[in-house]
Amino acid sequence: MSAGFQCKKFYIAHDQCAMKVGTDGLLLGAWAPLPAPGYDILDIGAGSGLISLMLAQRTAGANPIDAIELDDVAAQQAADNVANSPWPAAVRLIKGDILTYQSNKRYRLIVSNPPFFHQSLPSADTKRKLARHTDSLPYSALLDKAAMLLETEGCFVVILPADYSAFFVALSQQQGWSVSQRCEVYSKVGKVAIRTLLVLVRAAVATQNTTLTIHADNGQYSAEYIALLKAFYLKF
Repeated sequence: MSAGFQCKKFYIAHDQCAMKVGTDGLLLGAWAPLPAPGYDILDIGAGSGLISLMLAQRTAGANPIDAIELDDVAAQQAADNVANSPWPAAVRLIKGDILTYQSNKRYRLIVSNPPFFHQSLPSADTKRKLARHTDSLPYSALLDKAAMLLETEGCFVVILPADYSAFFVALSQQQGWSVSQRCEVYSKVGKVAIRTLLVLVRAAVATQNTTLTIHADNGQYSAEYIALLKAFYLKF
């Protein structure tokens, strides 16, 4: 078996992917609000397929999921992970660039763990650079594309480094989005936020603000983090 991450109900091989399974993807896959059964879901930048398979598990395969990935090798590994999962018919892997993706389909939920090193020193590894830097997927273009592909009643859910979130939110508001939910993620109580989870919608709404702390004072995982991820982590 290739290097990867074992969830309770599926296995993610990720040795061919620039970005490995990590906390960001796990948080997004577990936290994103689910549409009613039957509504379509889109995963932008699917990587290993982790988030798509988490959503397939949470919806019991009742929602068609399109997962688009730019990198050929990562897309193939994600397709293999889907084929070997309990929900092979629920997720359709699309090898391609979201910026040129065309579809008549409109999605009730769009999720993305987008590139986030905006105007920072690029990685020497080309694949890792594509996965981590906004050069290949500028935030403004991502927001525009999500708006084009989203149903009227749909939502766009992302996870970002906390210090990028204000920029992203301001840009989204300029493009007609509103933040319906914002969750600030902390490694421990008393630390600064490390990640921000956002639910964006196309209607004017008030923002519901929450927090999530990953570790308790004793260094163990917090009760709220365990509750969020217990359906996936073997250790929970």
